[in-house]
Amino acid sequence: MKLSQLLFSFLMGYFCYSLIEIAMRGYTHWTMSLTGGAVLAALYALNSRRKLTLIRSCVAGSLIITAIELTVGIFDNVIMHWNVWDYSDMPFNFLGQICIPFSCFWFLLCIPARALCRLISIRLSSVPRYKKAVPITSEQPL
Repeated sequence: MKLSQLLFSFLMGYFCYSLIEIAMRGYTHWTMSLTGGAVLAALYALNSRRKLTLIRSCVAGSLIITAIELTVGIFDNVIMHWNVWDYSDMPFNFLGQICIPFSCFWFLLCIPARALCRLISIRLSSVPRYKKAVPITSEQPL
């Protein structure tokens, strides 16, 4: 895995998550854009190093996203008091920063994220996907 692949996946996560959040809530916070980038880079690393089934990839991805969300939530909302989000009214929440319903949503979001990670890997791979054509010389029969 190359640094360029991780950087590209970070940028894709940064922009894609920002767009999803703007579409769903109407706005986003700059820390959520960074979080989206960190999440997709982590998912890219997860999906490129292991041959996981879709279900295992989604379970691991959901746990990774939930852990990152908890970390960012404690910093943003508890320490800095920026009130970026609050899951206090959601069932099975922890400190209002993470909750089971959103962890289930992250599980589902890992399906297109996995496909995006595979696409990034294919597009940025250093291995050529097509066999190069050999030029015809005068010594070779037609």
